[in-house]
Amino acid sequence: MANLELWETFKQSITAYTGLSPATFFTVVALALAFYYVVTGLFGSNPAPPQRHREIEEEREPLPPPVQLGEISEEELKVYDGSDPKKPLLMAIKGQIYDVSQSRMFYGPGGPYALFTGKDASRALAKMSFEDKDLTGDTTGLGPFELEALQDWEYKFMSKYVKVGTVKKTVPVVDGSSTSEAATENAPPAEEAAPAETTEEHHTTEEVKAE
Repeated sequence: MANLELWETFKQSITAYTGLSPATFFTVVALALAFYYVVTGLFGSNPAPPQRHREIEEEREPLPPPVQLGEISEEELKVYDGSDPKKPLLMAIKGQIYDVSQSRMFYGPGGPYALFTGKDASRALAKMSFEDKDLTGDTTGLGPFELEALQDWEYKFMSKYVKVGTVKKTVPVVDGSSTSEAATENAPPAEEAAPAETTEEHHTTEEVKAE
């Protein structure tokens, strides 16, 4: 009997405070709960799977430790441009080679800086240029601001990536034997110069005696 009176009081309160009948009130509450669960199901549980997906990818493709290469030529450096997925991504600044494999999304194939990989891109980085003519380690003719920008890039690479080698400098070979031979041919013979001087002195002596 008490429960029935309580229920009747509750229904009257619903009508008094909401202006709705008890049946309409409970229908609205049920719809609101259903809407809440739908929204939380769509937006509340989505962030977790991508995080798990990234963890699976990291476990599946661990980065190999950097391999020290020592001194290599620019031609040998080209094979580390990302075309072979089994090789690390290498890039040089001011002749110093760094392993940038950990930033494959930037320096790997399709990345915004992929054209710098496998090269000494000092000039291009200093000028922030993406032209083929600037993809070189030659820094001659750069202004102070460009050299300062290049220095900032070098500091960044030194602090973030592992140095694995240096670029072998190519020095043009000069044929010393040919130069020596040409100099020898053009030089006046030392033995012939002495007699000429002696002859001149002889004529001078005779002129003095004649006087």
